[in-house]
Amino acid sequence: MEKIKNQLIELLSENARYTNAQLAAILGVEEAAVNNALKELEDAGVIVKYAAIINTEAATNKKVQALIEVKVAPQKLKGFDSYAEEIYNFPEVKSLYLMSGGFDLAVFVEGDAITDIAMFVSEKLSVIDGITSVQTHFILKKYKIEGQITRPSEEGKRQIIQA
Repeated sequence: MEKIKNQLIELLSENARYTNAQLAAILGVEEAAVNNALKELEDAGVIVKYAAIINTEAATNKKVQALIEVKVAPQKLKGFDSYAEEIYNFPEVKSLYLMSGGFDLAVFVEGDAITDIAMFVSEKLSVIDGITSVQTHFILKKYKIEGQITRPSEEGKRQIIQA
C-alpha cells in the first residue's frame, strides 16, 4: 500500500486532474485500491488540497504577490507556532513557512495592488507583538512555478543582427 501511495503522490503532483480510474490504469491496480489509498493520504493530511497552478502573469485577473521575511522573538513555551497561527489566518497570506537562516518566517501574500500589500504589512503584520522586523520583496516575474516553466523557450526566436 505504501508503494501505491508514493506513486499516487508523484502522479498527482504532476497532474491533479487524473481521475481515480486513470490512476488505477496507470498503476495497474483496482480502482478501489486507489480510492482507499487516496482517502488515507487525505485523512493523514498528506494530500491537503487538489489545485491548479496558475500563472497570474498570464491571467486576466492580475494579482500582486510578495514574499515577506519576518523576524520574531519566540514566545516562552510557544516558540514560533503562535506567530504562525496568527499570521496564517489573514486572508492575504497564501503560504507560510518556518525558515532557517537570516529570518524566521517566510510569508507569501497576495493582493490586488501594491497598496494592499503595504496595508497588510503596516496594519496587520508589523503590529503583532514580538515581530522584530519585516522585509518585503515583490515578485516581479515568474519563470517557474511548482516545477512548471511558465513560458516556452525564446531560444531560436531571437533575430540575429550583424553590423
